[in-house]
Amino acid sequence: MKISVFGLGYVGCVTAACLADLGHEVCGVDINQDKISAINAGTSPIVEPQVSELIRLARERSRLWATDDPRQAILTTDLTIVCVGTPTSENGGADLTALLGATQHIGAALRDKPTRHCVVFRSTVLPGTVRTRLIPALETAANRPAHSDFDVCMHPEFLREGSAVPDFYRPPFIVIGEHTRTEGDQLAGLYASLSAPIQRTTYEAAELLKYACNAFHALKIAFANEIGTLSKILGVDSHRVMELFATDSKLNISPAYLKPGFAFGGSCLPKDLRALVHAARQLDLDLPVLSSILDSNRLHLERAIQTVLRTRQKRIGVLGLSFKPGTDDLRESPSVTLIETLIGKGCQVKVFDPDVLLSRIVGANKRFIDKEIPHISALMCSTLADVITQSEVIVISKPLDALTTAELTTAELTSLGTRIIIDLVRPPLDADHQLPNYQGLSW
Repeated sequence: MKISVFGLGYVGCVTAACLADLGHEVCGVDINQDKISAINAGTSPIVEPQVSELIRLARERSRLWATDDPRQAILTTDLTIVCVGTPTSENGGADLTALLGATQHIGAALRDKPTRHCVVFRSTVLPGTVRTRLIPALETAANRPAHSDFDVCMHPEFLREGSAVPDFYRPPFIVIGEHTRTEGDQLAGLYASLSAPIQRTTYEAAELLKYACNAFHALKIAFANEIGTLSKILGVDSHRVMELFATDSKLNISPAYLKPGFAFGGSCLPKDLRALVHAARQLDLDLPVLSSILDSNRLHLERAIQTVLRTRQKRIGVLGLSFKPGTDDLRESPSVTLIETLIGKGCQVKVFDPDVLLSRIVGANKRFIDKEIPHISALMCSTLADVITQSEVIVISKPLDALTTAELTTAELTSLGTRIIIDLVRPPLDADHQLPNYQGLSW
């Protein structure tokens, strides 16, 4: 395929060299004459293992060249990958100046192109940028509509400096944000020789994914460093602790706990976080990552409460009482806090939870109920249908199998569909059941 790569910085240079190595004909575009001269001389304008050799071989095979003429690049290629930088602006946001400038040049060239072209944005941008800033800029400059006269994709990169070439050939996934699947097919074809899974999604999901990945990487480093700091003061081998930590692929290094949902609770997580932060404070250590977790959880719970209160309805049904499925443990359950707050605001609350049978609760859990929420039995309903019929708003606070089984009749499902449904955990209800007031919130 004939490809143009706009921006010959770190990402663009690696992308151009690797695509040429895969057999594509690649034209690099930049305003920097030194970068253009380096590429055309068969040398790399960046320092990165293996890139110089890839560029040299690509030039020898006549698969790679560079220019400062965007119009020529667009008219002689089928697909354009935009790798222009988005540095931090003065206010902390992403500076789109250079990216918008390149986009306008691409659009102007598309005005004169008789054949269909695909524009692929690889630059890191915040969600909504492609749809609300870049596509309009292309359409204005081209005087042609996107999706009918030319295609647009969002294609985030996951290249690490120092290992960019191996990362290109063996990525964890290849992500394509697209308006329609047809628009992304040509881009997917670039990677036919790679074994990585190709994930197709929306522009916005692809845009945010890049930020989510980098934020998580930063969080992991900060977390490990804070555990290391505490370990050093306590005389514990931090490397051994984290070595053992990383061997747990069931919970620690896994998809576990990485699904947006309701706040956490239970008898372990809040208690142990408090103890760890308390120990740090006694040692005069400031560990902001660990210290902020409980505050983040509290704010998450408060957002859920405000979402319910904004409905301005008083009869509220809560589906879920214990802190997670498969247990009747109510200690520090966010559902209990939700219910208590709603009652305090004058709401009439009904609760259904098949995991919680008050007659069978014993021990510390029973003592908690007797002391903190002795009135809870008056709120409990024996069936899901009872909650539905007595409520104007249904709050799903934990996953319940009853929502996806035949427990509900067609009449009850219809009744459920007339309620405002606030799903704090977001396993979607059966797609066959159209619920017009359903609010599947991304918590």
